[in-house]
Amino acid sequence: VVVVVVVVADMRRGSDRGFVEIGALYKSDFDKQVVLRTLERRGWQRTKGDDDEDWDLYWASVHTVRAIFNPENGRRLHEHQLVNHYPNHYELTRKDLMHRNIKRYRKEKEKHLEAAMHGDDRQPFSWPDEHELPQEWVPTTFALPSDYALFVEEFRRNPNVTWIAKPTGKAQGRGIFLVSKLNQLKKWAGGQAPSGQTLFREPYVVSRYIADPLLVGGKKFDMRMYVLVTNYRPLKAFLYRGGFCRFCVEQYSSDVAELDNVFVHLTNVAIQKNAEDYNDKTGGKWAYDDLLLFIESTRGIEAREKLVIEIEAVLAHSLKAVQSAIINDKHCFEMYGFDILLDSSLKPWLLEVNASPSLSTTTEDDRLLKMRLINDVIGLVYACRAASA
Repeated sequence: VVVVVVVVADMRRGSDRGFVEIGALYKSDFDKQVVLRTLERRGWQRTKGDDDEDWDLYWASVHTVRAIFNPENGRRLHEHQLVNHYPNHYELTRKDLMHRNIKRYRKEKEKHLEAAMHGDDRQPFSWPDEHELPQEWVPTTFALPSDYALFVEEFRRNPNVTWIAKPTGKAQGRGIFLVSKLNQLKKWAGGQAPSGQTLFREPYVVSRYIADPLLVGGKKFDMRMYVLVTNYRPLKAFLYRGGFCRFCVEQYSSDVAELDNVFVHLTNVAIQKNAEDYNDKTGGKWAYDDLLLFIESTRGIEAREKLVIEIEAVLAHSLKAVQSAIINDKHCFEMYGFDILLDSSLKPWLLEVNASPSLSTTTEDDRLLKMRLINDVIGLVYACRAASA
C-alpha cells in the first residue's frame, strides 16, 4: 500500500524502547551535504572514525550494506541500529531483476484472476486490489546476453520499433544507447565467439523505446518519484509529495537522424547539464504538482485524477512484485527513486528504480527539496519503529 502521510517523531537516544532520534549518532560513507546537514540539523552527531561501531543510523552505499550483511563476517546489528538499504534491494533496483520480478508477479496475478473468474476455488485470490493492476507498466524488455535470441526474434517481427539498451548496473545515463537496426547491437557487442554466439561487454537490458512520450513545450521529460519503504511484510510505503520532472534541453524528435542525440532522448541531469542551452536556474526540472496543473489545464481534471491513481498503482504493484523476494530485515529501510515516463495518452511507464537516487543538487530549490526529503525520511523511519514497538 502506498500512503501519503506526514509524521513527526520525538524520540531520544537511550530510551527504554531502544529507538533514537534527538542527539543520536550516525555514520556515513555517503558524503552528500543534503544528508549530512539534515542529520546535524536534527541534532545528530557523526561518529569519529570509520571503525567506530557505536552508531544508531548508518547512511551507507549499497556496497557497504552488502558487506554489513555478508554472513561470512559474523556481524550482528544491535536492536537500535538502522541502515538505509535492504540486503537484497537489487531485486527491484537492478534493471534485469526488476523486469523479471514484475513479469512473474503479473503472470501470477493474471492467473489468479482467471481462475477466480472460472470458479476455481483452489487458487488463492485477493482481487480486487486497493490499487488496480495496470494492464502493462514496464516496456517489453530482454536481458542480454541471455535473451539475445529472443530479442532478435522480436526485433525481426517488429523491424520498425526503436529499442533502448542500458547496462544493468550503471546509473546517470552511462552506457545507454538507442537501437533501430540489429547490426548496431552486433557491432557494439564486440564480435562473435567461436560458437557463433554474440559476445557482450557487460550485462545489459534492451527495452522497447517509448517513441510517443508526452511533451511539454515540445520537449521530452520523465518523473522522479521518491518512495520510502519501512517494512515489506506487511508492506508499508510512503510516497513523497515533492517529486519532479526532468526535461531534455532540445526539442524531441523521433527522426532516425536524432537517435544518437542524448540531449533529445535521455533526461538524466548528469547528461543534460552538459548541453549548451542547459538552464542553470531551473536545472531543467519542474515540480510534479506543476505537471499535474498542466495536465488538468490541457486534458481536464478527470485526466489528472486518473493519472495520479495510475501512477500510485504502478508504484504499489512494483513494490508488491518484490515483496516475497526482499529480505525483510528489521534494521533496514529503503528510499527508492522511481523513474516514470508518460506517453502521449498519459499512460505511466516504469523505466527503472534507483536504490541510491541522486542527492546532488543543481539549484537552491533542488537543495531544499532534497533536504526536506531526507528530513521526512528520517522522521518517518523512527516514527514507524516507535509505532510498531
